[in-house]
Amino acid sequence: MRVEIWSDIACPWCYIGKARFEQGLAAFAHRDDVEVVHRSFELDPGRARHDTAPVVEMLAKKYGRTLDEARAMEEHVASTARSEGLTYRTEGRDHGNTFDIHRLLHLARARGRQDQLLDLAYRANFAEERSVFDPEVLVTLAVEAGLDEQEVRDVLADGTAYADAVRADEREAAELGATGVPFFVLDRRYGVSGGQPAEVFTKALEQAWQGRVITPIGTDAAACDADGACEVPQATA
Repeated sequence: MRVEIWSDIACPWCYIGKARFEQGLAAFAHRDDVEVVHRSFELDPGRARHDTAPVVEMLAKKYGRTLDEARAMEEHVASTARSEGLTYRTEGRDHGNTFDIHRLLHLARARGRQDQLLDLAYRANFAEERSVFDPEVLVTLAVEAGLDEQEVRDVLADGTAYADAVRADEREAAELGATGVPFFVLDRRYGVSGGQPAEVFTKALEQAWQGRVITPIGTDAAACDADGACEVPQATA
């Protein structure tokens, strides 16, 4: 059975959702028979390459909040991430265009190292002091994932390399009705939206395995939508 996951490295709920999905998959009896494929979805495709801004400032501008309110929003997401055992920095992170990251993820898939690169990119973006919008950081991450350095540099230098694959993923997401990420499609029969609890993913895997008709579930979970807005519940006092 194949599970396809549309996500973006800039999406905190994709970071959390991947961890929760993996917990749900671990509890699935047929987990060894599941192939996971990561698909591309850009939250800010119109942003110029190398145009970055601090995440807190971006959130304040997008949601019309003060910087303190934006920091509180980030802290709320961080609390959720930490509850899943994930490290999450609320300061010092950048936001930018993720097209090059997606192109490298397609290269990594072709070389059998996609999941490794995705994990490293998420960790760099949310947990470490490394900007995934710096080409040299991307090269380092890709090499850490097991890719050839020169091949990685060649892909980054050629803006057309794997560009069609990224665009094809994004068109397919639109055709499937995905309006936000993370978006999970199980064996092309069952859909799950958002960063659902692990047990929801286990149930979805079981139902897809049984061959039930596709039924969208869990549409109320936190996610990042197609215009780049990430749903972040208000932190309570």
